[in-house]
Amino acid sequence: MVRHVREFAQAEIAPLAPQLDRKPSFPWKTLKMMGELGLLGILTPEAYGGAGLDMLSYVVLLEEISAADASHGTIMSVTNGLPQQLLLKYGSEAQRQRYLPKLASGEWVGSFCLSEPHCGSDAAAMTTRAKKVDGGYLLSGTKAWITSGGEAQLYLVLAKTEPSAGARGVSCFAVEKTEGMVFGKPEEKLGQHAAVTTTLTFDRCFVPEENLVGSEGQGFSMAMASLDSGRIGIAALAVGIARAAFEAARDYAGEREAFGRPIREFQGISFKLADMVTKLEAARLLTHRAAWQQDRARRVTREASMAKLFASEAAAEITHHAVQIFGGYGYSKDYPVERYFRDARVTEIYEGTSEIQRVVIGRQIFKERVR
Repeated sequence: MVRHVREFAQAEIAPLAPQLDRKPSFPWKTLKMMGELGLLGILTPEAYGGAGLDMLSYVVLLEEISAADASHGTIMSVTNGLPQQLLLKYGSEAQRQRYLPKLASGEWVGSFCLSEPHCGSDAAAMTTRAKKVDGGYLLSGTKAWITSGGEAQLYLVLAKTEPSAGARGVSCFAVEKTEGMVFGKPEEKLGQHAAVTTTLTFDRCFVPEENLVGSEGQGFSMAMASLDSGRIGIAALAVGIARAAFEAARDYAGEREAFGRPIREFQGISFKLADMVTKLEAARLLTHRAAWQQDRARRVTREASMAKLFASEAAAEITHHAVQIFGGYGYSKDYPVERYFRDARVTEIYEGTSEIQRVVIGRQIFKERVR
């Protein structure tokens, strides 16, 4: 299956990446094809229309898509991640039956709404409110950095049902795209342009009571417990970007000549390539290790943060070196490495910044016995 997905990604997605970067548009056509291949419901059981594969399979396949285009990788990661995983773990059977087949097949795309304009890492400081009314809730407030905002049909939204209770007053809702949801214009980002990102404002948006996921006050703990999977996914995405950059630099170093010989024969270039491939392999192994342990129902908070931290920073360094190896051409949009460089940067930010990962790892050192 890996070879089949790689061939698909290189044939159908990679050729679109430059155009999507310069003239962004949401890639519905290729996403539908990914859905048909089972790539948008990898972790979802077959009973709900998914592929029913494990976490290790997921990160291997996500790397292949991300190596072709990081925007597709991000959309794939978000759709496979928190929307489906939260519904699987905490949703009612009716919610699973209604939403999972549509998400897993690619008929729908899912999104997750946690961050707000004034709070990112301090998610408990959110102010979006869910007020109880007859038959449901009225959502009011603004969410920020919503991947697939305005394009997705289902949004898993964190909002406070008990504002005075802090994190314990946060609840989770499955919100179908409807009236009362106002999307901002797509953010003009450094990279990953086709993974459309917007703000989302709720203007007394009515959500039926049956769309509460889990119970009131459980939302924050649900989201935090699910972040491990999200971070492993971002690590795999970073590995894919880094791999694409390394392979481009490797091939270019074999073709480009200076002083009558390929530049790969110069120690300054060969040492860079050696460092790049070593960090690439280390990032991949950390990612696979975290996924493998999660598949065995082990707690992977430390391992997920380590994989995400190392892989994202390795991707930033590898793409930086790739641009340097290309020289002046690396600064030009005629070659893909400048796009890889831009696409990699956000992997150090979303699903928890590198600083947050270090906080998590530091705490876990004293909570868990080093294995």
